[in-house]
Formats: sequence, C-alpha cells, structure tokens
Amino acid sequence: MGRVAAVGERSRVAGLALAGVTVVAAEEPRAVRDAWRGLPPDVTLVILTPAAADALGPALGAGTRPLTVVMPS
Repeated sequence: MGRVAAVGERSRVAGLALAGVTVVAAEEPRAVRDAWRGLPPDVTLVILTPAAADALGPALGAGTRPLTVVMPS
C-alpha cells in the first residue's frame, strides 16, 4: 500500500501527522498546486482541505492517481 498525504492549511492538517500521514502545509492556492505537483509517486491517497480542493479545481479530475478525499467544512 502507498502512503497517505494531506494538503491544506496547517491548522487543519497538522494533527494527521500523528497518524503517520505525510502532511504538506499549504496556505495559498499556488502553494497547494505546487504541493500537488510535488507529491511523491508512492502517495496513493491525498486528504485535502476544502480550500485546497478549491485551489486545485479541475486538476483533481485530470487523472486517476492519486485518490483524493476532501475534509468536511
């Protein structure tokens, strides 16, 4: 199984590190897009904050890797 990563505002994703999730804090839309492009190839699931999902927009549906889930608001 691959790794799990979380991308978004630090205050929303930091606690996931305690569960072994690779946390990538990204506060601004550009940082979110850079984090998305920089995900290691072994990441198979990405947990996104709602703001991060908004920043990625159509990029979320542009492929089959990785699987994504958006946190509730």
